[in-house]
Amino acid sequence: MTKVRCEWCIGQDIYEKYHDEEWGDPVYEDQHLYELLLLESFQAGLNWLTILKKREQFREAFDEFDYHKISKYTQKDVSRLLNNEEIVRHRGKIEASITNAKGFIKIQEEYDSFSKYIWGYVSKEPILNSFSKLNQVPSQTEMSQNISGDLRKRGFKFLGPTTIYAFMQASGMVNDHLTYCFKHKKSV
Repeated sequence: MTKVRCEWCIGQDIYEKYHDEEWGDPVYEDQHLYELLLLESFQAGLNWLTILKKREQFREAFDEFDYHKISKYTQKDVSRLLNNEEIVRHRGKIEASITNAKGFIKIQEEYDSFSKYIWGYVSKEPILNSFSKLNQVPSQTEMSQNISGDLRKRGFKFLGPTTIYAFMQASGMVNDHLTYCFKHKKSV
């Protein structure tokens, strides 16, 4: 039986694998949530395929996405990352990953976990949207604007409402698999 997928991933093996095995599946583990936040912040202004192709290089460069280690990065680490040709080299985004790691830890201290904080926005249950066409899927919502605004107040950077909505999709907070996709209701 052939899997019917969302149209955005068809034709690229790496996209299809990401779609089938990860995108839209609920993520509750803090380190994985931080990984998605970091990758989404680096993706801003780029094609997601660029980030997916470099994901393992990002993992290696950013200490397995260990936000405790990243929160302690110094200018020497920033220079090391800027010189790493295997990742996207953008000083603002690299420095934001450090700032965001510190903010991530503060949220953990306040809520016991980042997961409790972020999933609280959707009452701990994924939102199932029912879009039949890709052009119906929004790039941001009032909720992503609210989350982005709160994170900005907490000092986070490079996490605007569009980036946050992409994070919400990736982490399964919203299920935006198109109605004909085999994963439309599976992850809820």
